[in-house]
Amino acid sequence: MTFAALPSPRLRELDLNSAPPRPAAPEAPSAAPWNATATLTLARELWALASPAIAHMFLITLVFLASRAMVGRYSSAALASLQISGTLTWLVYTLFTAFSSGTLAVVARSVGAGDRLGAASAARASLLLAIALGLLVALPLRIANGSLLALLFPHASAAVLADAGAYLHIVLPALPLAFVEAIAAAAFQGAGDTRTPLYVATLGNIVNVTLSAVLIFGAFGFPELGIRGAAIGAAATMSIEGLLLGALLLSSRSPLPLGGAAPERHRLSLARLGWGGAALRRVLRVSAPTFAEKLVNQSAYLGFVAMIGLLGPEAMAGNQALVAIEAICFLTADGFGVAAAATLARKLGAGKPDEAARAGWMAAFMAAAWLSTMGLVFALLPRLLVRGFTSDPAIISLGAQALMVAAVAQPFMAFATVLGMALRGAGDTRTVLGVTFLSAMVVRLVATYFFAFTLGYGLLGIWMGSTADWICRCALLGVAYARGRWRGVRV
Repeated sequence: MTFAALPSPRLRELDLNSAPPRPAAPEAPSAAPWNATATLTLARELWALASPAIAHMFLITLVFLASRAMVGRYSSAALASLQISGTLTWLVYTLFTAFSSGTLAVVARSVGAGDRLGAASAARASLLLAIALGLLVALPLRIANGSLLALLFPHASAAVLADAGAYLHIVLPALPLAFVEAIAAAAFQGAGDTRTPLYVATLGNIVNVTLSAVLIFGAFGFPELGIRGAAIGAAATMSIEGLLLGALLLSSRSPLPLGGAAPERHRLSLARLGWGGAALRRVLRVSAPTFAEKLVNQSAYLGFVAMIGLLGPEAMAGNQALVAIEAICFLTADGFGVAAAATLARKLGAGKPDEAARAGWMAAFMAAAWLSTMGLVFALLPRLLVRGFTSDPAIISLGAQALMVAAVAQPFMAFATVLGMALRGAGDTRTVLGVTFLSAMVVRLVATYFFAFTLGYGLLGIWMGSTADWICRCALLGVAYARGRWRGVRV
């Protein structure tokens, strides 16, 4: 296995109790004409980072898809239960891995400024934070599991709640390692290595698919565990990926000198890194608005899911199949967003804001083109795609109608996702927070209720509301990015 570590510049002695080094003075806005060679070079740079990140996200999606496809074939009640347990797991994971945005921004900015010791300190402090948060979150959620589900989803059937509780009982203890995986992946990506997270995700994907297939259906003499088998596969994947990626980040092959295996001339500086209090403050300064953004987004999403629950079990199962299908697109956009955030932050650290701006725009348009193609596939083959997750004719009919609406949303979702991640990479997380509040909490919830219940479109209206949200985000984030205030944000 090879690791795509960037060439290490000469590291100077650094006291991390002092203020972080300031980046070079920003360039003046450039009026230079379009340069085909420079544009092609930038596109190649973005693709070199984006392609492993997309493959990484695709493997994460494949875990998600494989689990839901197998559970859907096992029973409709088990598939509907994932609308509850899967949503809550993803909500907690997304919310508390918001700190990975700060990790990527600080690591990439430090690497761009030639300060790998500062980048290492930020990564180490973030890993410790991930472990602490994981333990603080997982334990109370596991204790409150059954009563919490009954409180949040009073209209769900007893069978659905029982399956959801069984899934969470197994998966929640693995959350601390899932947090570690997210932070370690962000540190690698910020340092320019998007391949190592891909290799680790490949192994995790193999483990998940194998365990789930054997344990859900009881193959090769193993007991038939149903939803519990899917949970064991997911928990094993979280644990393996967290342990392995964390160990690789601490190893001598890491692009960042975290593990004390740096050359002799750097040992004094490493000793002075300590717990990384100053670096952690930098990470938290960027991450705090992202945490608030995720809190707003996930709170709105809970309201969104609650409205789906009011439509009944068929709509819940149909929506779960649609989410699984669309996840391919969403996480592909995330891969382009990782490339945009890492490239933009490194170029800002190197004092090249004009190149940073071009990187964000280019990544956004590349993602929009890619997802527009996927939207065309949705529009041409809706019933075939939904049939891959369920054999119930009623669910297939509901899902196929809604997938036509999802096809329209894809380019808007791509553009908004990439520009949002680019702004986070620049450290302008407050702007993304404001846009998320307006789009998710106001536009999505109001539009969803109007289309699904006032007009009576049901599941189709749910996806119309979601599409309205993405169109709003696309417009607002595009305006914010074009205004360029993110260029002056201090990380």
